[in-house]
Amino acid sequence: MGSISQVGTTEFSGAVLESNTPVVVDFYATWCGPCRMIAPILEELSGSYSGKVKFVKVDIDQASELATQYAVSGVPTLVMFKGGAEADRKVGALPKPALESWVANHAG
Repeated sequence: MGSISQVGTTEFSGAVLESNTPVVVDFYATWCGPCRMIAPILEELSGSYSGKVKFVKVDIDQASELATQYAVSGVPTLVMFKGGAEADRKVGALPKPALESWVANHAG
């Protein structure tokens, strides 16, 4: 199993924008059922792609300014950052093969 860090507004820049590896940001909410459904998949992928892709979680209720800044209108929203910029995003709970393929495409 991998490890997914919880980040807020203060840690976001260092953890995501300044990362040398691609970063998947999981914008989620504790009350969101689909977010809970994909959490174990993301945890597994974070282990599979350890060292290649970093995974972090942002609680939109605790970091609403980040959700606004990145135009998150529904959860879960997964945003792929590369070189400090948004490279791609997926909205909604996707099945494991789709998530795995999406991450693999950006892992390099």
